[in-house]
Amino acid sequence: MRHLRLGVFAIGLASLASCAKPPKTPEEMAATSPEARIQQIPPADAEKYRNVHDYKEWRNPYLLIRKDGVALFDVSNNEQRLIKLEDLPEALAELPPSAWPYGRVVAVGQNGIMGSADDAVLIRKNRGIVLGTLENLHISFPPVPPPA
Repeated sequence: MRHLRLGVFAIGLASLASCAKPPKTPEEMAATSPEARIQQIPPADAEKYRNVHDYKEWRNPYLLIRKDGVALFDVSNNEQRLIKLEDLPEALAELPPSAWPYGRVVAVGQNGIMGSADDAVLIRKNRGIVLGTLENLHISFPPVPPPA
């Protein structure tokens, strides 16, 4: 009876082990990176947004540079989601394909309220980081009028 229990236990353990997912290869891990997911978005198509002259007409992601980071701005309901600068690639990669009708392009604006000289320095610094991140991700950022 004891051998029977051990046999059943061993078979159960073996079947569980066979169901486990194998570890991901470096190629599979790279394919799920934010950068790889963003590269699956088609390149920017300037013809689709060439006539956008008001931020309310913009349909792709809209980033607002702030002194405390960057905000993903939702034009449809005037809401901002604050994102840490280092989390920007992941936040963009999490957006559904429907969020990119113009291709791999985002609008970039900045908070119009500067406050102090220190705020202006922080905003300039954050703008440089955001634009550098977008360039590294091969995301275009044409000039678009800021929100009112």
